[in-house]
Amino acid sequence: MRILVTGGAGYIGSVVTEQLVNDGHQVVVYDSLYKGHRAAIVDGAAFIQAELSDNGTLRRTLREHRVEAVMHMAADSLVGESIVAPEKYYQNNVATGLTLLEAMRECSVDRLVFSSTAAVFGEPEKQPKKKMTRLVRQIRTVNRSSHSRKLFAGLSSHMDCDMSR
Repeated sequence: MRILVTGGAGYIGSVVTEQLVNDGHQVVVYDSLYKGHRAAIVDGAAFIQAELSDNGTLRRTLREHRVEAVMHMAADSLVGESIVAPEKYYQNNVATGLTLLEAMRECSVDRLVFSSTAAVFGEPEKQPKKKMTRLVRQIRTVNRSSHSRKLFAGLSSHMDCDMSR
């Protein structure tokens, strides 16, 4: 299968890419290298260095590589940072997520594996310590962003989506 891995030069994305290549898939890594590393890109995978918000490059990549599925791993997920800069998280995790979904629809790519953050699990029922309260409040911002992306992914009912955690 021809698979686009967004964030494929990152920690998780590079491991996923390696496994896909080893399993015989044709993989295209799409990464801005904002947090990823060129050295993490697996031999045997094509590499496109671009932002997900770059509509033209994204659509061209999907078409030229005849992508059949997308594994979306390009998201910001640091809880503390999401409190300090929530707009960054909404822009990257929601707006660019929508850009990706729109490009997939226009290019007839209907398979999506969506990697998310553990923060989607939300607040624990019981707090073991009072110090946890601040962390739980911080998780809410990342959680809202992740839930928003899942909502928008769900709106694309023509797609076969796997919401992985």
